[in-house]
Amino acid sequence: MITLESVSKYFGSVSVGQAAVQEVDLHIEAGGIHGIVGSSGAGKSTLLRMMNMLERPDAGRVIVAGIELTALPERKLREARQRIGMIFQQFNLVHNRTAGGNVAAPLELAGIRGIERKLRVNECLEQVGLLDRLQAYPAQLSGGQRQRVAIARAIANRPQVLLCDEPTSALDPASTAGILELLQQINEELGVTIVIVTHEMDVIKSICHTVSVMQHGRITESYSRAEHGFAPAPDYTRSYREQLLGEAQSPEHQHESTDTLLTVAKEQQQKQSEQPSLQQQRHREQPHPQEHQEHQEHQEHQEHQEHQEHQEHQEHQEHQPFGTKQQGGDSK
Repeated sequence: MITLESVSKYFGSVSVGQAAVQEVDLHIEAGGIHGIVGSSGAGKSTLLRMMNMLERPDAGRVIVAGIELTALPERKLREARQRIGMIFQQFNLVHNRTAGGNVAAPLELAGIRGIERKLRVNECLEQVGLLDRLQAYPAQLSGGQRQRVAIARAIANRPQVLLCDEPTSALDPASTAGILELLQQINEELGVTIVIVTHEMDVIKSICHTVSVMQHGRITESYSRAEHGFAPAPDYTRSYREQLLGEAQSPEHQHESTDTLLTVAKEQQQKQSEQPSLQQQRHREQPHPQEHQEHQEHQEHQEHQEHQEHQEHQEHQEHQPFGTKQQGGDSK
């Protein structure tokens, strides 16, 4: 189904540039799920993007479904890409389009019109379990739901190949499990060949039939589930307690936990009702504007009166003869 022959990709010129992918040979059988795993910067995404010629290789050949993509002119290449779906890490949805509008986009580009396009949009959204969110915009959807819309868009043109670039790295474990289950369902029911690029080994162990390990732009190892066997992947549908401790929570313990949470909530609510809010306290402590003004005017009047009395006393002392005692005293 997919064959890469000595493909290479350089950043910069071929002679002095840095190699992102170096002379990779890879064959992926039709109807399988192939994983490409490696650390960040290993060249995984670049290799994936060369499979649909979003990145044109500097050397080598890319053959998909018997067609050499590297030899096609641009117009023929656009037609060939319609048989290759792709989903991305950050979903790449059009934000001012609804879920239905996003799924309809590739159908519009393919020239599918009217009722046929509408029926296909509904069919794809039903396939991913989001028909009830047909009129929802991306901002109204969770991360897992956005990725489901992206998958529905990718399968709208009934592709033979589905390329997945880190499809679960932005999702929580439960959403990851749902997306992987959906991809497996698409593979089994529609017969779509799937290639998944990831750095998460658990994703590989969950659904991949074969896997290639990539390091420094080269494929260093390849494995098959049928030949080598893969270790079991974690069950992300289990609760956090089950994943951490390996045991389910007993019904009695669940009841106790619920009672504890309700008790704490009631206590917090009671404390909040007993204590006045900070705003109310500040309002009480702060005097009324009119009372504050009257107090200030009274204080200023009192200070002025005291200053005037002090000044009159000083003037009275200055007019008395030197050495004379104040009124009621004897002169020397």
